[in-house]
Amino acid sequence: MSDLLDNKEEAEKAIMAWLEKKTKSKSKFYLKDFYSIFPDDKPRMIKKVVNNMVTEGVLEYWSSGSTTMYGIKGAGKQSHSEGED
Repeated sequence: MSDLLDNKEEAEKAIMAWLEKKTKSKSKFYLKDFYSIFPDDKPRMIKKVVNNMVTEGVLEYWSSGSTTMYGIKGAGKQSHSEGED
């Protein structure tokens, strides 16, 4: 994949397949973790695809205040405790 934005749907499928395989061991990932899926593409293009998936509601951000991670929306321990008072 030389240009992720031209083939956005395939890029999103590849990201979801990678995440579904990896979420057995952990649920949140750094942006740089996604770089291994597309070694020939620039980090900026990968970030655009991942951020677009967040906008579409497929993925979600998680932030500790000093770092931002990404995961499948609704997956992981953190998502179960958010929103509870």
